[in-house]
Amino acid sequence: MPALNWRDVLAELVAEPTISSDDPTLDRGNRRAAELLAARLEDFGFDCDIRPIGEREDKVNLIARLGPAERRSESGLVFAGHLDTVPYDDTGWNSDPFALTERDNRLYGLGTTDMKGFVALAAGVAAEYADQQLEAPLSLVLTADEECGMDGARALADNGIAAGRYCVIGEPTSLVPIRQHKGIFMETIETIGASGHSSNPAHGANAIEAMHLAIGAIRALRDELAGRDAADGFPVPHATLNLGTVRGGDAANRIPARCRLDIDLRFLPGDSIDDLRESLRNRVRAALAQSDCDVRFSALFAGTPALETPPDSPIVTACEELTGHEAAAVDFGTEGAFYNAIGMETVILGPGDIALAHQPNEYLALSRVAPMQSILRSLVERFCRPG
Repeated sequence: MPALNWRDVLAELVAEPTISSDDPTLDRGNRRAAELLAARLEDFGFDCDIRPIGEREDKVNLIARLGPAERRSESGLVFAGHLDTVPYDDTGWNSDPFALTERDNRLYGLGTTDMKGFVALAAGVAAEYADQQLEAPLSLVLTADEECGMDGARALADNGIAAGRYCVIGEPTSLVPIRQHKGIFMETIETIGASGHSSNPAHGANAIEAMHLAIGAIRALRDELAGRDAADGFPVPHATLNLGTVRGGDAANRIPARCRLDIDLRFLPGDSIDDLRESLRNRVRAALAQSDCDVRFSALFAGTPALETPPDSPIVTACEELTGHEAAAVDFGTEGAFYNAIGMETVILGPGDIALAHQPNEYLALSRVAPMQSILRSLVERFCRPG
């Protein structure tokens, strides 16, 4: 049987608009991309399972497996990624974002670096083992909506679906293994007062002034988190809290009845989303205890846990050896913590460059292709064909 041509796979994936967005006018499903890839893999003997997530039939996870299914929980290797992309600005592209285009030893197209390029390379390498005896399973796990809520990975975690013992997620890391990253959640805080004529403060309750008190409490939490012991390896070695947007009032001569603040909190391994969110809310409530305004909270983004895979994990040490780089830490988030939570030990390692992700003229450098393929083949030999 001819080899699975990774370029053909990548061109097919790039041609499918799998945009994930909170804006329903932009949001698209990923089912067709998953079905096209599954059809190719099934021709090589993969057992493919396409599972819808939530109530939308067009949003799916794809699990494709070679080798003995009964050993998935104790051994085996997973190449993982997401099929969705962010939205795009077509005015910034020099070529069609949905047509794979080669120029200057680069492959341009929406998602080539984040992360359809890795998906295509992983599929091509995995298919090379279709007619070989595997002692442990080799799987591809491809998800929906990583870019907007990580719903696909959440669905896998909620159902306890572990496709193997060790996992490589091919997010763009420039071929440097990552074993730690921060977690994140986003919160909306609203202060609710009463409108009135500005000539007399007693005529209302000023929601912006109440928000001023809330911001003081939030900044105190931020400073406390930043003042903890520095975490080795992270570019920013402490938690960060960003006051991202604030909106309130409608006229200078009216007491504002409402004010809204959206914040982003990125935290280190060892911290809990629930604990940090509750601490934030309790501090704001305490700050407003004597205020004549109410306060309401809502989760703008439920959150992604921080990732920490032990430095002596076999997948970490293997990726360090094969890349020549010590496993590092990053400030952005991935699906890795969800996979770790269901018993997989996970490393983030891909051929793309994070600086190119979410940008017009996104590309995958062809110079990264052969090294990535070599790393993936070596991992298969080590974890699926030992001895």
